[in-house]
Amino acid sequence: MDTKVLIFSAPSGSGKTTLVRHLLAFDELKLEFSVSACSRAPRGEEMHGKDYYFLSVEDFKQKIENDDFLEWEEVYKDNFYGSLKSEVSRIADKGNNAVFDVDVIGGLNIKKFYGNSALSVFIMPPSVEELEKRLKNRSTDDESAIKTRIEKAKFEMQFAQEFDVIIINDKLEKAKSEVEKIVRDFLGARSNNF
Repeated sequence: MDTKVLIFSAPSGSGKTTLVRHLLAFDELKLEFSVSACSRAPRGEEMHGKDYYFLSVEDFKQKIENDDFLEWEEVYKDNFYGSLKSEVSRIADKGNNAVFDVDVIGGLNIKKFYGNSALSVFIMPPSVEELEKRLKNRSTDDESAIKTRIEKAKFEMQFAQEFDVIIINDKLEKAKSEVEKIVRDFLGARSNNF
């Protein structure tokens, strides 16, 4: 397989999305987001095939039965999310490398599936205290939701050592530079600096 798979996982508030967006800006890396599937209805301006593949619960369960997913999870009853194997084929057909932004367990499952063709990256907050501060500063969650996210983060951080690389996002510019170097090395892509 010429296409490579990049897997990014992190506790909420670690800066994962910011770092992934940074990488997507480099056209020469030929990166493309893998679009996830879910069993919920679109929200707001969300579009099928762009934001998610919106499937009925029955369709989602059928795809589970058909072994169409790299990983999937039932977040709440009949509320499914997952990564389709067909997404990597779709991206590979365009000559691009697939990027997954997934939870920790999903990330480890995708890594197992692709082995050395995949690079798994765990974005670590500098500390639980800093993570809590970032979540509070976002002002998107109430105190109870932040507490839940912190407990989940502590659980997720236990799996960090199982990833190929851990990047501690204490200084954003440093983390951007680190993630770019690691991804370029993995893909065999030259840096703009040379």
